[in-house]
Amino acid sequence: MSEETINLDQGWFVIQTYSGYENKVKEDLLERAETYDMTDKILRIEIPVEHSRVRGTDGKIKDVEENLFPGYVLVEMNMTDAAWFVVRNTPNVTGFVGSHGNRSKPTPLFEEEIQDILRGMGADGAEPRTIDFDIFVGKKVRIMDGAFAGFEAPITDVAGDHVKVMVDMFGRETPVELTVQQIEEVE
Repeated sequence: MSEETINLDQGWFVIQTYSGYENKVKEDLLERAETYDMTDKILRIEIPVEHSRVRGTDGKIKDVEENLFPGYVLVEMNMTDAAWFVVRNTPNVTGFVGSHGNRSKPTPLFEEEIQDILRGMGADGAEPRTIDFDIFVGKKVRIMDGAFAGFEAPITDVAGDHVKVMVDMFGRETPVELTVQQIEEVE
């Protein structure tokens, strides 16, 4: 019997990193997979990002990349003791999400969860939506995505590709921060 106990859990796992170090963790993991001969166990590494096109204040359309889950990286892997050790001990990795206690192995994401995330990243081949209307304070927009989908509200602040709106809920104004990809113009 080999020294390594094989756990047949193959799937996508979420690792937690220091925020802002996601790209460095991805680079380091790829390098460590090569160094420790784990390319057959550590299969794929993704940083969940969303690509969008926004019209800047100068009127030009630019491509913007936004990290969907700051501080997290997705790893598709065969969860063996050695692979778990290599990933867990990568610099700037603080742990696995779904791990219950010291030295316990995590559970993989459900297939539906990872497919939703990959689709959100544009992995389904869909082109990012181009925003073709002016975004300014006071403009009334409809929220298309998230918990407030369907609500209409005025923009109260614009910062890059993020906007703040005031949603009237139960007679109370509630501030909501959104990306421009989550809104559409109210005609």
